Amino acid sequence: MEDLNNSSKKPHKLMLTNRRTCTISGVNDVLSFDVSEILLETEQGMLMIKGNELHVSRLSLDKGEVDIDGRVDSFTYSESAGYGGKGESILARLFK
Repeated sequence: MEDLNNSSKKPHKLMLTNRRTCTISGVNDVLSFDVSEILLETEQGMLMIKGNELHVSRLSLDKGEVDIDGRVDSFTYSESAGYGGKGESILARLFK
């Protein structure tokens, strides 16, 4: 069973300003991104960000931080259990 209070995890924080700029910490990986959708693996599960003209302006996986610019329309979290199987497509991981 996964320990949710594991101290080795980075804290997950999401800060959105005027729906135009977003700073996220506790990011493990960027799985995909384009101008309308960004898919991140975070300490709290998978995070899908939808919007328009989205752009990853800063990415630091060493620190676990991502900055995103553009119009943000939605954030959707899903559990990360069962995800990350090597050799699986992103769609297969999303729809388990």
